[in-house]
Amino acid sequence: MSKQFTFDEVSKHNKPGDLWVVIDAKVFDLSKFAQMHPGGLAVLSDEEIAGQDATEAFYRPQYKRLQIGVIQGQESVIKAPAPGSLSKVPYAEPSWLVDGFHSPYFTENHRKFRVEVRKFVDEFIYPEAQIKEEDGTRVSQELVDRMTALNFHAMRLGPGKHLKGLTLMNGLVKPEEFDYFHELILSQEIARCGARGFGDGLLSGKVIGLPPVLNFGSEELKARVVPEVLQGKKFICLAISEAHAGSDVMGLQTTAVKSEDGKEWIINGTKKWITNGTFCDYFTVGCKTEDGFTVILVERGPGVETKPIKTSYSASAGTAYITFDNARAPVGNTLGEEGGGIFVILSNFNHEICSPTVPNEAGTYTNSAQVGYVLQLRAQSASYRGGMLEVCEFLDGTAHVLTSKRWTAQRKAFGKPLNSLAVIRAKLAAMISRAESSQNWLENITYQMCNMSYKQQAGKLAGQIAFLKAYSTSCAQETAADAVQIFGGRGITQTGMGRFIEHASTSFHSPSSLLTWNSQYHRTIAFDALLGGAEDVLRDLGVRQALRGMPKDARL
Repeated sequence: MSKQFTFDEVSKHNKPGDLWVVIDAKVFDLSKFAQMHPGGLAVLSDEEIAGQDATEAFYRPQYKRLQIGVIQGQESVIKAPAPGSLSKVPYAEPSWLVDGFHSPYFTENHRKFRVEVRKFVDEFIYPEAQIKEEDGTRVSQELVDRMTALNFHAMRLGPGKHLKGLTLMNGLVKPEEFDYFHELILSQEIARCGARGFGDGLLSGKVIGLPPVLNFGSEELKARVVPEVLQGKKFICLAISEAHAGSDVMGLQTTAVKSEDGKEWIINGTKKWITNGTFCDYFTVGCKTEDGFTVILVERGPGVETKPIKTSYSASAGTAYITFDNARAPVGNTLGEEGGGIFVILSNFNHEICSPTVPNEAGTYTNSAQVGYVLQLRAQSASYRGGMLEVCEFLDGTAHVLTSKRWTAQRKAFGKPLNSLAVIRAKLAAMISRAESSQNWLENITYQMCNMSYKQQAGKLAGQIAFLKAYSTSCAQETAADAVQIFGGRGITQTGMGRFIEHASTSFHSPSSLLTWNSQYHRTIAFDALLGGAEDVLRDLGVRQALRGMPKDARL
């Protein structure tokens, strides 16, 4: 039981070297910490802080170890949300999760699935994400194994044959009933960890690197590689981009020629900005060959060297520069036809821009939920909405998400709460509008994915997905900038509650990230504007697809 103090007792400790404060009915001894406080000793020595109830002045004490007791007769009014619970702040969650709102898309099973996924994220992914994002190390094998036990890795690839026979989330959803909305939920909930680099380091390379193997690898290759990747024993990434070419896939310069006996490919060249590349065992590599452009699965071994690339976000993503120096791969590792690599890559892009592609029960290829990586980027971007509209709340050593609206109600300027200022309310209105429009567009495309064949998706959704990806990342950048203005200096500070705003994580709009993620967006949102295709390239793709569908008799 915590030691109890009266306000009179606390008030006597009001000098440098002997400094206590009360925050939310809890008593903290800041005597030794005062010299390390980011705001300086003067802030804590203020007569309205030292020895006083400083609840209004402090957002939330960050160090539970400094608590020495509680105030007699008072209880804490700010409670940590239970793992898996929803935020009650308006617009911090997508409308389908809010009491009184209805959705034509989500079923009761989707709702139960969301609860269990969020519990897992809150209990296991979030805590590790905060550590790894900071120290730059890769995801732990312990967390990978925990995810494997629930078949997270398989579910992140969307619906398909690869789920057959698996027990998903302890049997909560049957493999044949798992759809793109389940995948959407999975991606958006994972994005709530608020750590952009770690989010990609959480085997995002597999999400885009394994589908080509699933869809175009030989039965022998799939039987050997797919199980060990889905079980978290081996790791895979997609190695396409080079210093010379990114969105221009046909401009790639890495070469592959056959050995004299014709049994092996000999690969030479470099790849750059490859997510998870530093710790992967397999590389799905785009190469120039005699017949054109070919995709080959290359295993780590002699002739394969990976080096980390320092980027704006955490090294925990495993972003790599890869050198292939006479690296060898069996010809049986060819994915699809020799010279047919463009079809392999293009079949993957909707999912990369939306979600991975996997063959459905009919044997046709279907892009996975959220419509892929771009849809994963979208889902995450949408997911960070809770981050933009929310900020990190430190309680019992764990960060929880609070919306930016709470901050604007709590923070006072010119003698009034921030939200009393019309300019602040206008920023909040714009942030909410971007979040809601992105989320609803995302849900509509996901619904189309559930009801279209692959051929229909390619003809009707590629442009929409491209537009959504560009729109979402553009919205994210604007929202991140707004969040920094709302948070002021805290929005560019890497410690305390402002760290989420400064970090500006993974995607701007998902269920619990708007303001929190917003901050993270400020530094790392540029990644989403590039991954899966640069914004300008995707906008042009969308327009060109629309122009191809223009009726010939259209006249004013």
